[in-house]
Amino acid sequence: MTQDELKKMVGDLAATYVKDGMVVGLGTGSTVKFMVDALGRRVAEEGLKIIGVPTSDRTAEQGRQLGIPIKSIDEVAQIDLTIDGADQIDTDFQGIKGGGAAHLFEKIVAINSKRNMWIVDQSKMAPQLGSFPLPLEVIPYGSQQLFKRLAANGLKPAFRENAGQRVLTDSKNYVIDLHLGKIDDVFQLARYLNQQVGIVEHGLFLNVVNTVIVGYADGPKVLDAPERPDYRAIKA
Repeated sequence: MTQDELKKMVGDLAATYVKDGMVVGLGTGSTVKFMVDALGRRVAEEGLKIIGVPTSDRTAEQGRQLGIPIKSIDEVAQIDLTIDGADQIDTDFQGIKGGGAAHLFEKIVAINSKRNMWIVDQSKMAPQLGSFPLPLEVIPYGSQQLFKRLAANGLKPAFRENAGQRVLTDSKNYVIDLHLGKIDDVFQLARYLNQQVGIVEHGLFLNVVNTVIVGYADGPKVLDAPERPDYRAIKA
């Protein structure tokens, strides 16, 4: 199977977890695009009644085009289930997100959700986090000074660029990627990054996910994460 076929397989399966009347967090990325397409079909063919809370402008536009009612996170009382992708997931169900420069909105939606589901193809599973660059969303003002501090601490930062221009998030911030190779202690690194002035949010999603659907050539596998302390309790 091609990678797109694996992504569609898990996207279609994830859409079946959405029930009538739910408020659903809609993630960002190529795998999630297939899931939103599947939800759009259910809205059109089954009359499924849901509200979508998007994590990026592009997901919001896709949802509207498919007839999914869209609201911002501050317009809903709660989110029942958020379905999103991930760039890397380790054996402890910790993750890196932000390859699409949307991890700030993704994390805001995730921590305000009753449950979180990640949908990925098998290439995103890893024994340890870090071989995928860790994204940081940073405000432009003072970003060069922040860059120098990160470099001095051996974190191998690089401003994300596209066609020679620095990438801007939906909030008009920059993205700095940390090319770490491996992360030995994800919680220690998260605490350090949380303390750095100028970093709006990092792409470590720790103790967030409840269920992961992984696309393999022989079919999707549904993996349940163990019960763990709430992410908000360990953020500081």
